[in-house]
Amino acid sequence: MSMRLARSCLVSSALALGGLASLAVSGCGGSQSGEAASASLAVGSPAPEIMLQSQEGRVRTLSEHRGHPVLVYFYPRDATPGCTQEACALRDAWDRLQSTGAVVYGVSTDDVASHRSFHDEHQLPFDLLSDPEETAARAYGVPVRMGFASRMSFLIDAQGNLARVFPDVDPAVHADEVLAAIQAL
Repeated sequence: MSMRLARSCLVSSALALGGLASLAVSGCGGSQSGEAASASLAVGSPAPEIMLQSQEGRVRTLSEHRGHPVLVYFYPRDATPGCTQEACALRDAWDRLQSTGAVVYGVSTDDVASHRSFHDEHQLPFDLLSDPEETAARAYGVPVRMGFASRMSFLIDAQGNLARVFPDVDPAVHADEVLAAIQAL
């Protein structure tokens, strides 16, 4: 078994202990497709747990923020024009996001070092999570093509349930869409 697959299975097995057996199957090379995963992610259903490293190397989870709304936004690649625009728009809306109690996680397949550089260069006040094995992308049904995650966002309510899916994000207006959705919770 390769080191990459072993790491993916280890994380997925840890998640399975929390009751997410379907995630463990897809994380260990099972046949669950992104389309199948997204079909099971109905608004109101429990959001799949995330267990990924931040730009600082710290493992972050959704469950550590129970009691707060959480935005999980998937994006293709650090330091690209659209991704930079989206991250900086969320950064610029940070005071308004914080006033709602929201937590923000950006997720891409980039590694921790790339996230650290992108995070520091743009002084982002939220964590960027590294998903090189595409485990979280599969769990959320986010299509990944040629190693690049599609631009999709998920708003999770304070109880850990999926409150809103943004399937086709426009980086120019996404921060305002998210704020409106949080205020509607």
